[in-house]
Amino acid sequence: MTIAERFTAALGYDSDHAAGPELLPVRLSRACAQTLRVDGAGLSVLDRTGRRIPLGASSAEASTAERLQFTAGSGPCETAQEKREPVFAVFEDLDRRWPTFAGLLAEQTPYRAVVALPLGETLAGRGALDLFFVDESTVTDLDVFEAVAVGDLVTSALSEAAVWSPWSEHGGPAWLHGPAAQRRAAVWEAIGRLTMALEDDAPAALDLLRAAAWSADRSVDDLAEDVVAGRLDPATLRAGRDDS
Repeated sequence: MTIAERFTAALGYDSDHAAGPELLPVRLSRACAQTLRVDGAGLSVLDRTGRRIPLGASSAEASTAERLQFTAGSGPCETAQEKREPVFAVFEDLDRRWPTFAGLLAEQTPYRAVVALPLGETLAGRGALDLFFVDESTVTDLDVFEAVAVGDLVTSALSEAAVWSPWSEHGGPAWLHGPAAQRRAAVWEAIGRLTMALEDDAPAALDLLRAAAWSADRSVDDLAEDVVAGRLDPATLRAGRDDS
């Protein structure tokens, strides 16, 4: 079978397990992991305002890895999106280049290596495909040609869905508003509340959330949900930073 045939077969097999146009990125991520024989995969975009939006992942562990990278504030996926170059990182590379992310990844997931591939731009922004490995020695088993080809198939699937599928009431294709993206939306809302309450700018508010999440051993997404729900007073976050 060709790469396209294997990918299409994997995508079709999963269609009944993650139905709905908003879950297309989940199905695509699972098809990527199966086709490329890796332990996990995740899709995200860096939109035109610089916000990182997770679209879907092949498993709960892969979703966690994305949230940890966002909490750390940097990592291989963000680098691949910004520089438009693939990133191959075994754990030694992760620890050297992104030590905060490496530490979180080792503590909270089984993954010890990451390959991040930039995808062709979609109407949502710069896409990227993260591939996760439990055994870092298996990174060399990855067929780079196949991985790039699968990335192209993912971009085509997202673009076709944007043209032929109904758009969400929130604007844009349904795949841009799946569960992972909706959860990340709480971060942007929390940042808005922090900027108003603390009279600060958005980058400073995000830095405050990240610092608080790191101190509390939580993700930025979890902390943002508490801010939006009113369970966490923004003034508490500033007080914690001022005391550190």
